[in-house]
Amino acid sequence: MIIPLLPPRPANSHKGMFGHIGLIGGTPGTVGALLLAGRAALASGAGLVTLGMLDEEVRVDFAAPEMMFSPADSLASDLDISVLAIGPGLGQSRQAYDLMQSAIYNPAVLVIDADGLNLIARRNDLAYLCARRPAHTLLTPHPGEAAKLLDVDIEDVQLNRELAALELAKRFNALVALKGAGTVLARPDGTVEINNTGNPSMSAPGMGDVLTGIMAAFAARALPWEALKQSVWLHGKAADDALEDGRGVEGLTASELIGYARGRLNACSA
Repeated sequence: MIIPLLPPRPANSHKGMFGHIGLIGGTPGTVGALLLAGRAALASGAGLVTLGMLDEEVRVDFAAPEMMFSPADSLASDLDISVLAIGPGLGQSRQAYDLMQSAIYNPAVLVIDADGLNLIARRNDLAYLCARRPAHTLLTPHPGEAAKLLDVDIEDVQLNRELAALELAKRFNALVALKGAGTVLARPDGTVEINNTGNPSMSAPGMGDVLTGIMAAFAARALPWEALKQSVWLHGKAADDALEDGRGVEGLTASELIGYARGRLNACSA
């Protein structure tokens, strides 16, 4: 992996140089998904992070008060956002559909995960629009979401993960990280790579939300393909570092992983 993972910060740097990340999701009961993504983006060097939280009762993260909050519909159409990520805890409501449509029309780099992927799988109109975005789109499905997007069984995806990832990349004109043991990275031109970091401790809730936040932060500072590859590498390497630190494969939480990701990011920048 390239060291450093991100361009070095100049001596006269300021937060505006490192991207404004917008993240949309967090319906009542799934607020934690968006908070994890936002905290991961902050810990991965984002200059500014704004959450479009669908649970309107949540307007501050006391564990990370640096994060800003905005009405989700305003954030989805904000033309000053560097990178927009949508999906963690988004749900499948009419509001979620409208937000997904607005996000697709936004000219920023777009990271789609979780319920954002499920909406595209359910709605042909969203799939059509997504595939024709002029801006870069990054998709991060797990095998179940990939199966829905391709309208096949999960077993079909797992039997040939490289082919499935490549088909997604071509169908949606997107950069794809098909998650799992040996995450498959694919782009529409036929390029396929396998990520070699990570371990079974990552089979825990919220891990994908953390990846979304890391990827969004990286996409504000690196070329999209590099951002995809490096964020997936860092995500898995953080779990490997946790294992080497004696955490074991049982009980590693997504919240813990964020700290390990930040440590490895800085170690690669030293």
